[in-house]
Amino acid sequence: MGIVNVTLDSFSDGGKCLDPREAVEHALRLEAEGADIIDIGGESTRPGAEPVPAEEEMVRVLPVIWKLESMLKCPISIDTYKAEVAEAALEAGAEIVNDVGGLRDPAMPEVAAKAGAGLVIMHMRGEPRTMQQAPEYEDVTGGIREFFRQTFARAITCGMTPEQIAFDPGIGFGKRVEDNLSLIKRIGELRVADRPLALGASRKGFLAKVTGTKEMSERLGPTLAVNALARAAGVNIFRVHDVLENVRALKIAEAVLNAS
Repeated sequence: MGIVNVTLDSFSDGGKCLDPREAVEHALRLEAEGADIIDIGGESTRPGAEPVPAEEEMVRVLPVIWKLESMLKCPISIDTYKAEVAEAALEAGAEIVNDVGGLRDPAMPEVAAKAGAGLVIMHMRGEPRTMQQAPEYEDVTGGIREFFRQTFARAITCGMTPEQIAFDPGIGFGKRVEDNLSLIKRIGELRVADRPLALGASRKGFLAKVTGTKEMSERLGPTLAVNALARAAGVNIFRVHDVLENVRALKIAEAVLNAS
C-alpha cells in the first residue's frame, strides 16, 4: 500500500504532494514501483496534528482520486476517519476505506457496506492531537485483539461481509515504543476471523528511538527490517512510503519463507 499524503503537515512528507498534479505523479510512480494499493489521505494524523474539516479534506483528495481513477491499474484507498469523506471518495472512484479512527464515526461501516468497499479498521488510542500524551496499556496485544473483535462484530451487524474487512494495530497511534515492539512481535495473535492484517510502521518515530538515528532517510533500513519480520509473522498488507525498497525486501522474505 503506497502512501500519497495530500497534506501540509504529515510527519515525513507533508507538503510534497499538496498540489494535485504532484500527488497524481507520485501515485503513478508508486504503482510503477510495485504498489498494489494507492492510499490517499488529506489529513495528517501525526502525533500532535490538528484536525482538518471534512470539507477541506475533500477539497484535497477528491481531485486526485478523480484523476487517478482512470489512470491506475491498482485500487485506491482513502485514508480517513470521517464517513462523509469516505463516502465522497468511494463515489469518486476509491474502492477501500483505510479507517484510521477504527469506526469512531458510527456511520463508517454502513458507508463501506453500501459501496461494497474494503474496510481497514485501525486501532488508535485517543486522537492525533493527544494520542501520545502518556499512553498506557496493561496488555496492549490483548486489548487491541478485543478491540478488533468488537469492531468486527459491529461491521458485520451493519451489513458488511467478513471478506470486506482487514485490521491494522495502529503502530505509533497512541502507543509507547515498547507497545509498538510488542505488537510487532505478537502481531500474529491479533488476527480475527482469519481476516488480513495490515501494518503501517514505515518511517515511524519509534524506529529512530530504537536505533538512535535523527534523519528521516535513516528510517528506511529499520522499516525494511520490521516489515520482513512482520511478513514472517503473517502480515498481509504493508502501508509504506518507499515502495520499491519494500517490494524488494518482501520478495526476499517470501523467498526465504517458501524455501524448502
